[in-house]
Amino acid sequence: MVPGPRLLFALCILAGAGELAGATRAITSYNDAKPILESQRANLPPALREPTPAKWSAWTQSQDKAIRARLEQGDLDSMVNLLLLGTSFTHQPRVRVESLGEASTSGVLRARVDDLVAGLRNPRDNERLTFLAGLLRRKGVDPTASSAAGVFLYDNLERVLKERAALAERARQSAGQDVLDRSSLFSDRGVSLDTSILPDFALDRTLADLRTRGVLHEGQVLRAAVIGPGLDFIDKREESGYDYYPQQTVQPFALYDSLARLGLARLPGLSLGIFDISARVIDHLERARKRGTYVIQLPRDVDRPWPPELVAYWRSLGDHAGASTPPIRPPEIFQGLETRAVRIRPEIVLACEPVDLNIVLERLSLPAAQRYDLIVATNIFVYYDTFQQALALANIGAMLKPGGVLLTNDKLPEAPGGAMRHAGTTIVRSADGGLLDAVGWYQRNNGGN
Repeated sequence: MVPGPRLLFALCILAGAGELAGATRAITSYNDAKPILESQRANLPPALREPTPAKWSAWTQSQDKAIRARLEQGDLDSMVNLLLLGTSFTHQPRVRVESLGEASTSGVLRARVDDLVAGLRNPRDNERLTFLAGLLRRKGVDPTASSAAGVFLYDNLERVLKERAALAERARQSAGQDVLDRSSLFSDRGVSLDTSILPDFALDRTLADLRTRGVLHEGQVLRAAVIGPGLDFIDKREESGYDYYPQQTVQPFALYDSLARLGLARLPGLSLGIFDISARVIDHLERARKRGTYVIQLPRDVDRPWPPELVAYWRSLGDHAGASTPPIRPPEIFQGLETRAVRIRPEIVLACEPVDLNIVLERLSLPAAQRYDLIVATNIFVYYDTFQQALALANIGAMLKPGGVLLTNDKLPEAPGGAMRHAGTTIVRSADGGLLDAVGWYQRNNGGN
């Protein structure tokens, strides 16, 4: 029997599976880092003030461990978000940060803590609670000991509230700067995996802008990559913080959908590299590839009006990557929630290849034909300081083809003589002219290797 076109394509993808995983993953060499060490002299950490190859090697090893350790702190932040906004373990009303005092006085906060502690003691098939129970054990807390678990939850809630106050003040002081410059706002906090479709909408509008400007051309993108796509545990924002459906990642499929709809992808055959330092994200995508199927849930709170163009994007998201499927029914507490779901086509799930890669310190050594036409990274570099951002930009440049594009909603420092330059910014506005997001496009020059 002769296999059909879709099966042939899937077999080709499977035959190439592991292509990225088999690529050489290398720490940025001292020679490659030297221009950044020179240009960022004022921002270097103490261990690199008088850099040498030996100091660089020691620093990169310790820094890789330090960056990865921040993931656990981000998981604890997500635990607090779940405590306040989760509905899978309690029937209590959700609690907004600004109404914490009222929730504490009324007993709602205490009831939510008790319910979460009970859920941690017996997670059953709740994957979020199972993960958090393991997290407590790694922190030396027995999740079956109600008192200790409750104290742990309250302590982390207090910590998060203090951090949010400090971040709000930092954001206030940086207001009025370049729309892309968020001043490494989260460089000293845990790395969170929160995700929503708002950055995906900004990327979609930016890709349309780049097509209009001629920066990207029809059928140009054959290889694309996403850095840090996120995993939807529960977002810290009430309007997008849901836990009634399984954990999911949306950005790789949203990017594929936009590239296909705008005619920028070379189809069939578009491949997507997924770069992340989170073992949870890597494992999540690897399991999806083994299943060969994936469903994304797309809830929208109609009580929080979106601009018409964002609503239109939400209604069409996934149309070029899959087909509509019945969504999971939300709990009754969500009276104003409109839902839809998309089942992603198997060949697109298989086209996403996850790779453990610390973009601040590592790059893939790729032959010219395997380098990327497009790399996207949203809400990633805000977690790193200026020196780390400069290193990341150089590593991305090394993986792009000449003329290749990086899209990010953070301002990145360019090294003098480096391969990457800031080529422009797309401002994404709502119908009334308000700022929704800003995405910078960085382009690799046509020279060099």
